[in-house]
Amino acid sequence: MNPLKFFKCLADETRLKSLLLIQQVGEACVCDLMHALDLEQPKISRHLADLRRCEIVQDERRGKWVYYRLHPNLASWAKDVLALAASDNPDFYATSLQRLQSQINCCPQD
Repeated sequence: MNPLKFFKCLADETRLKSLLLIQQVGEACVCDLMHALDLEQPKISRHLADLRRCEIVQDERRGKWVYYRLHPNLASWAKDVLALAASDNPDFYATSLQRLQSQINCCPQD
């Protein structure tokens, strides 16, 4: 992973918060992130598509829902950056994390 590409991909609040949340809980569905970030589905999906193109997240379709997790081939230094950002800046995404943890897997199962 090229560091310039990685940091450019993080240079948006929605993408960064989404990544920090996914890093904390392991995986999240689009509807989980919608609830956590209080944003509409098209905006969340667009940002997740950007992160997928950057090869930072990997998606998996389950029925009509798509779940995201950190890409298994993400460089260890990039994972370390996300972990440090999360641990050193909990106030940046604490409210979103609380919302996410209260609604994890809110997508109806098919």
